[in-house]
Amino acid sequence: MTTVRLPLFPLNSVLFPGLVLPLNIFEERYRALMRDLLKDSPSGPADPDDPEADPAVSDEPRNFVVVAIRDGHEVAPSAAGMPDDLTTKEAGAGPAAGFGDDPITSFHSVGCIADAATIRERADGSFEVLATGTQRVKLHSVDASGPYLTAEVEVLPDDDGEEAGALAEGVLRAFRSYQKRLAGARERSLTTGAELPDEPSVVSYLVAAAAVLDVPTRQRLLEAGDVASRLREELRLLRAETAIIRHLPSLPATDLTRQATSLN
Repeated sequence: MTTVRLPLFPLNSVLFPGLVLPLNIFEERYRALMRDLLKDSPSGPADPDDPEADPAVSDEPRNFVVVAIRDGHEVAPSAAGMPDDLTTKEAGAGPAAGFGDDPITSFHSVGCIADAATIRERADGSFEVLATGTQRVKLHSVDASGPYLTAEVEVLPDDDGEEAGALAEGVLRAFRSYQKRLAGARERSLTTGAELPDEPSVVSYLVAAAAVLDVPTRQRLLEAGDVASRLREELRLLRAETAIIRHLPSLPATDLTRQATSLN
């Protein structure tokens, strides 16, 4: 077993490999994380010979781990989000604020490495970040001794498993039917107009992220032992959700009621 230590970014949502994650960083613990990522990455734009290159963008990986919160607060209850706020410091809004005395128990055990391709600092010291999920990881320990949480993590394999190709085809068919029913129920359509992928692992993550599912269900899909198992569960979920939508004249605003908003 090979492990690596990476910064930890807990959220009230699940990140999947290949999916893009925009973040608005305002808490001091996560500002410190972004400053360190910038410090450790090569200076200057991704292509220094291009006069129009964006200096906030880097070709070098700037990795941290996104993990879904099981029990705790995404934003520290006492944190005003300003690095020089005396009240925040006196209240003890440190790296583990909102996650109890043993932070690892507040998180799900499987998360996803995120690569912060774009880190743009604003005039007020906050950051605008655009990251992409890369690999699933299992958390082994969490360290709260620094300015932000770090975790010892093990990269998890993502084997296809048996019948992944055939299952992916079935999931895509079920997903298209689900899209049509969802649009017919006057919810937002998930159709992008682009061709859907056919790589089983990509299909499994795209559907897990695009379907209207709650955090525990998304987390269960992230933790699936292999791609085939994830696709098999998605096929069951899509058929069940499509059947429900078919028999309802209208649906509530599930995007608002089922998914928590990321404050960071």
